[in-house]
Amino acid sequence: MQIGKRSFVRFLLVGGTATALHYLVIGGAVHLTSISFTAASAIGYVLSMFYNYWANSRFTFGGGHDHTKSFPRFLIISLTGLGINQSVLSLGIYLHLLPALSQVAATVVVVLWNYFLNAIWTFANKDRNL
Repeated sequence: MQIGKRSFVRFLLVGGTATALHYLVIGGAVHLTSISFTAASAIGYVLSMFYNYWANSRFTFGGGHDHTKSFPRFLIISLTGLGINQSVLSLGIYLHLLPALSQVAATVVVVLWNYFLNAIWTFANKDRNL
């Protein structure tokens, strides 16, 4: 398992850039189209997901992974994370929180979900087969 201070800091750096991409897509889509905030968030999440895989597999968790195993695992975790993102975001909006604040709350929950599961399953040490 590669849970550690160094990998978490790297994960946050990668995640920060992926989150910036996610939020830029939300902002652009909401302001330039008639799309809802939740739909814009889903689109931004999916777009940032692919960058996130590439950067985490190389930078955060050291590279050299068997992508035929790690990418499907990443997709399962990320798509579940998308469901979590949409649920927390929708709940916040339902509770009349600002959409941006609801998105920040969703991001915090998804970051924790993604980090721990990717560290112990997707990008686990190559000698472990979970």
